[in-house]
Amino acid sequence: MEVDVPALTVPDLTVLPRLPEPGVGTGVTERSVRRVTTAPRGFEGEGFPVRRAFQGVDLADLDPFIHMDQMGEVEYAPGEPKGTSWHPHRGFETVTYIIDGTFEHADNHGGGGMITNGDTQWMTAGGGVLHIERPPEALVASGGLFHGLQLWVNLPRAQKWVHPRYQDLRAGQAALVTSPDAGALVRVIAGSLAGHAGPGSTYTPMTMAHASLEPGARLHVPWDREQNALAYVLAGSGYAGAEQRPVTTGQLVLFGPGESLRVAAAETQDSRHPRLEVVLLGGRPIREPIAWGGPFVMNTREEVLDAFQDHSKGRLGAIPADRV
Repeated sequence: MEVDVPALTVPDLTVLPRLPEPGVGTGVTERSVRRVTTAPRGFEGEGFPVRRAFQGVDLADLDPFIHMDQMGEVEYAPGEPKGTSWHPHRGFETVTYIIDGTFEHADNHGGGGMITNGDTQWMTAGGGVLHIERPPEALVASGGLFHGLQLWVNLPRAQKWVHPRYQDLRAGQAALVTSPDAGALVRVIAGSLAGHAGPGSTYTPMTMAHASLEPGARLHVPWDREQNALAYVLAGSGYAGAEQRPVTTGQLVLFGPGESLRVAAAETQDSRHPRLEVVLLGGRPIREPIAWGGPFVMNTREEVLDAFQDHSKGRLGAIPADRV
């Protein structure tokens, strides 16, 4: 079985390390499905289409996550690709994962680069940063497929003022593992699954993985009981939890407590999405007050207002002269 992976080809999944099957009857509690929500569609930045993955879910259930957009999946005609203009952030981290296509990032602290086909850019805004995200000029000229997601991860009060930093995570750095029957490919981007650690460095303990399941394949993975658990369906159809709750493209699964979770691909997938593509997320809740205003995520309303004032007075820095 040959599997096409963003930026990689894995000729034989059976050679990859296998995730252990959480033991039945050993006291391991499997997480049940608390809720399934469907992401509404919208537009972001200069007008690129998104699905608002967390829409309608209480922030207390998402903690430490704040927001997530699925960007695309869209096939742009020449001249159509869009991005964002320069804008500020403070108090959290943005995680941009590109599945297909190319995206360029730059910030006023020297961070940035090009990500494509399985790459991840991890920007810690900390005390304040200005940045821009856009397709490169070549992609604007040619058009093409664009698909990815952006996740916002909150920072604890003690880290909200850290110096901004940027992590450039290449697709080949992700830990690649498979299910016991080699029916699923799992890319661990941050945190760890059964000791297989991803390259992302995080302030709050968290897990982020992208799994591709062949039709009919099942994935039952151990999960840190101190972290919450979410699964977002990027493409395809399948089931979540031991109760086999049906899920499809654009739906978010909120799991209850436990030490393992389960997803499975439907036996039949449509021709456009031959596999179930799902992002697994979990994080240790910060459990601090959240005040969220536009591009700023702080602990109090006053801190948010201060952030807007700091931006208006240029205290978050200036756009680099070569990027104006």
